[in-house]
Amino acid sequence: MHNTKGQLHPLNQVIQTLHAIFTDMGFELADGPCLEDQWHNFDALNIPPNHPARDMQDTFFIRGDSDHVLRAHTSNVQIRYMEEFVKNGRELPLKIIAPGMVFRNEATDATHEAQFHQFEGLVVGTDVSLGHLKGTLEEFLKKLFGNDVEMRFRPGYFPFVEPGVEVDLKFRGQWLELLGSGMVHPQVLENVGIDPQTYSGFAFGVGVDRLAMMMYDIPDVRLFYQGDLRLHNALRPL
Repeated sequence: MHNTKGQLHPLNQVIQTLHAIFTDMGFELADGPCLEDQWHNFDALNIPPNHPARDMQDTFFIRGDSDHVLRAHTSNVQIRYMEEFVKNGRELPLKIIAPGMVFRNEATDATHEAQFHQFEGLVVGTDVSLGHLKGTLEEFLKKLFGNDVEMRFRPGYFPFVEPGVEVDLKFRGQWLELLGSGMVHPQVLENVGIDPQTYSGFAFGVGVDRLAMMMYDIPDVRLFYQGDLRLHNALRPL
């Protein structure tokens, strides 16, 4: 017999769980547009015009509109929030999370989709260090997976952070890349009107779809977008 009892989509369940964890840690929710201009999606994030992220294989451009794209990350929300923060004369620090759907023009397979969800975070203030980033991510992953979770931090490159850090999680005996992070690049702070000589910050981003695949033991990311109720009915709410 078909189960008619409704429940949130698995991706929304994960987003709500992450939201609750970071709200308890003092973060504020921020939102922004999915159709974005190139300044907020690329330039302000220290991604120059010749960067591969601007090539057609990576980004959805709008026909007849050379300035707008479907956002490739929710980092555009961070830029817009910092701009408004400075414009309104608010005093740092700031701590925000920015969940939402993003778009990449890439071939789909079991672990890649042209649309997926990201959950990003940003902290800017005085004397913010890499140690604060590490402590925040460790607390987040322990709250999500338990105190015995195994994680490792390794160097990684992202144009909007320096240094960049990638975080892997031990899953079924193997290390899986889970999220990217790092200290906000001074140029990014300058671009939004924040003095990098006085302030510093860190940012991180995790793919919600991949995280949900691990939490629910789902083998193919495309199942999330097929609208098959048999998948939803077989999953327990978090």
